[in-house]
Amino acid sequence: MKKVLIVSGHTDIQRGSVVNRRILEVVKRELPEVTIDSLSGHYPDFRIDTAAEQKKVVDADVIVWQFPLFWFAKPSLLQRWEEEVFTHGFSHGTNGKALQGKKLILSVTTGAPAEVYAREGRPNGFLEDVLMPATQATVGMTGMTLVDPAVITYGVSYALRNDPEQAKELERKADDHAARLVALLRDAAK
Repeated sequence: MKKVLIVSGHTDIQRGSVVNRRILEVVKRELPEVTIDSLSGHYPDFRIDTAAEQKKVVDADVIVWQFPLFWFAKPSLLQRWEEEVFTHGFSHGTNGKALQGKKLILSVTTGAPAEVYAREGRPNGFLEDVLMPATQATVGMTGMTLVDPAVITYGVSYALRNDPEQAKELERKADDHAARLVALLRDAAK
């Protein structure tokens, strides 16, 4: 299997997540060779070690951005990471070729149900109209390839964790998400 780097963009994966944390645990159990880069664990102060993170992405063949959608966008920590790591001369520009040929996979969870993100009869309309154009611009500028489809799970709000039945449903959805991500990784990392 090619080298896989999963960048966890959750801003507080240990205390503020049930589903995203479980997804990462299941993926690591199923694919122990993957590297999981927990940004909130490394950078609670948002001070990204650019050189260390650039080395991680250089060493990877497949990069996964695993994150919950916060207010219809990537979490601020993941956005900061992208700004600090994908720099001119490294990821783009005349000499910026470090990411060319790498694959990028989006692994996204939402607290709100799917209906919130539907547009004009398209279940993933919001993601197609808002999130994907920015991502496609990034992969276009860096020479990466976006693996389609993204792995998306809706309606997994952290607020549901205290109800035992809903907590079981969160686990089930996390396990399903992880299984879909593992299958996609096995295919993308051949």
